[in-house]
Amino acid sequence: EYQKSLKKNNAMDFDDLIGKTVDLLRVDSQVREYYQDRFRYIMVDEYQDTNTAQFTLIEILAGKYKNLCVVGDDDQSIYKFRGANIENILNFEQYYPNSAVIKLEQNYRSTQNILNAANGVIGNNIGRKVKALWTEEEPGESIQLQEFDVAQEETEFVALDIERHVRNGQDYKDHAILYRTNAQSRMFEEKFVNLNIPYKVVGGVNFYGRKEVKDILAYLKTIANGQDDLAVRRIINVPKRGIGATSVTKVQNYAIEQEISFFEALKQANEIPGIGKSAEKLLSFAHFIQVFRSEAEYLGVERLLKKVIEDTGYVRELELERSEEADSRIENIDELISKAVSFEQSAEALESDQSLLGLFLEEVALVADIDSLDQNSDYVVLMTFHGAKGLEFPNVYMVGMEDGLFPSYMAITGEDRSELEEE
Repeated sequence: EYQKSLKKNNAMDFDDLIGKTVDLLRVDSQVREYYQDRFRYIMVDEYQDTNTAQFTLIEILAGKYKNLCVVGDDDQSIYKFRGANIENILNFEQYYPNSAVIKLEQNYRSTQNILNAANGVIGNNIGRKVKALWTEEEPGESIQLQEFDVAQEETEFVALDIERHVRNGQDYKDHAILYRTNAQSRMFEEKFVNLNIPYKVVGGVNFYGRKEVKDILAYLKTIANGQDDLAVRRIINVPKRGIGATSVTKVQNYAIEQEISFFEALKQANEIPGIGKSAEKLLSFAHFIQVFRSEAEYLGVERLLKKVIEDTGYVRELELERSEEADSRIENIDELISKAVSFEQSAEALESDQSLLGLFLEEVALVADIDSLDQNSDYVVLMTFHGAKGLEFPNVYMVGMEDGLFPSYMAITGEDRSELEEE
């Protein structure tokens, strides 16, 4: 009945459903016994990723016959941010003292050199069950470690190494680039576009296609000339300014009638029929943009970008959400600022007569408009470490492996050692 009500309201919360189920099984012995008899043998896969509610549900269902088998690896517990509780697997024998533990230490996928490296890293964790992976495969090639002073050097090395492999007969799809956060894809995307290397961002949107990046760039486009009606309409109520869809439609209709841009129509809001009290908000927004426009030339791209973010309160609004998704969006905005910094440092940009802001938007457009060759199955894969779990590739580049990025700064400085161990 609860599931039906959730479906009716289009709000299927799976964990909430499990919680309700647990409550029902606890209080109704008849229902509990029915399901215990129905499920006499229970097997749970990926047990290290179970949360507390799932643990309780399993415990109740297996409570009568004790025929429970779980398969999992505490060393692969990387979903704490989704509610996974590693204690479920670490303390399994305490909860079920009569259980037998069978270690599956033979690996059929990796070479011994890779397993030795993995064992060497994870072996420093305290909160784990002791195990040592081994294989009958050959030792394989050594893992290569390459150090760089700046991220651009790392990007260049990876791109050229992939090109070298392809010239020697390998495919682009034989290569994967793994990073800790989605924001790190930006530099690789730009480099691959410049070198005509096909790529695909898996489990995420291409950097310049991400909402927060498109929002901030729409501000810059509007400041640059105001002729891009789509850009102006995108940000007119982002963050919220109380400007509704009806007002936007009236402005758009007026612009069409007068054969002027949407932004020009905003500046004439008092003359738009039926606009009413919204005129003040529309004029305020137009003035807001014009102030930026007057400052753009002497501020430069980086400082203008930071001022837009600060004055709009875009990041402050995200910070108030206190969520993983919001943190990821903030990281993408920080990466966009990094892009502006590196752009302004380039000699080519400084030698041009065109405004820096215009040049910046042109350069970004070259990458943003490129489709990542989804039609072509032969492409380099870019993804996070979380997204790569369970996959395999002949050539894997683990990038951004430095303190502060991976492990993250929060994990290094936090008091909870388990945070660092999970990293």
